[in-house]
This record gives sequence, structure tokens and C-alpha cells, in this order.
Amino acid sequence: MGRQPRWRRVDFLPQVTYFKPAGVPLAHLKEVRLSIEEAEAIRLKDIEGLEQKDCAQKMSVSRPTFARILLSARQKMADALLNGKALRIEGGNYEMAVRRFRCGNGHEWEVPFEVMIKEPPELCPTCSTPDIMALWPCRLGWGMGGRGRRCRGR
Repeated sequence: MGRQPRWRRVDFLPQVTYFKPAGVPLAHLKEVRLSIEEAEAIRLKDIEGLEQKDCAQKMSVSRPTFARILLSARQKMADALLNGKALRIEGGNYEMAVRRFRCGNGHEWEVPFEVMIKEPPELCPTCSTPDIMALWPCRLGWGMGGRGRRCRGR
């Protein structure tokens, strides 16, 4: 059995997650799936213009891992564009850079990614109630099926 994949840090979730060639019925299209962390790699390197080592640091991965994520993203985008396929952005192995939580008593707080992956909150820091839930964005997933950790309270 292989080792469990590490969570990648993501600062941004795209609002538009599906692209298709104009004039081609959806039923006739093949689809390429770009993971959230692959979209984040494209955003950091190609839109923000950061160096690969800085991108890797922002995503909490090694520089070679970042290079593999970026290469995979670019290959998938090229396949979709040049072969007339639809492109869907979803799933992957990621955690938002900052997660917001709310307890049953209405207190809200944020937990940074680095803390979240080591020790997710179990009690409200204000009133110590265990009745807490993650607030949006709460889109996590592993692999192709989008299975993974679910948000508490959802």
C-alpha cells in the first residue's frame, strides 16, 4: 500500500469550473479534469508570476512536487484546448489556506492551514463547546471521485 497523499495548500477557488468548446453539444464532448491544486499551480506560476520555489512554498509542497503538479496541469489544459475537450476543475488533494469555523453558540474563528493539517479544532476557543462546524468554502477531495474529509456539521 502506498503512502497517503499530502494535502496541498490552496488560497483560491475558481468561481467558474467548467469550460467547453463553443458550438459543440456537451453529449459529444470528452472531458479533462483539472484538480484544484493544479488550477492553483497555474494561478501562482502563470498569473501571479511567482518563481517555482515561491509557488511550492505557498502550496506547502517541495519544488519538484510543484513542478510535477504544474506540468500535469499544463498537459491537461493543452489536451483540452487542442483536442476540443471540455475542461472541468474539481477535486484533488487540497485544503484551503485558512478555514473558518463557527460553534453552536455563534462564535467564529479562523484556523491557518499549517495548524489545520496537524491538529484540526475540536472545541470552540471561546466557549469550549464541541458543537463546531466548518464554514464555506468546504470543498475538499481526494482523487477522481472527490471523496475525502467532509466538513463537520454538513
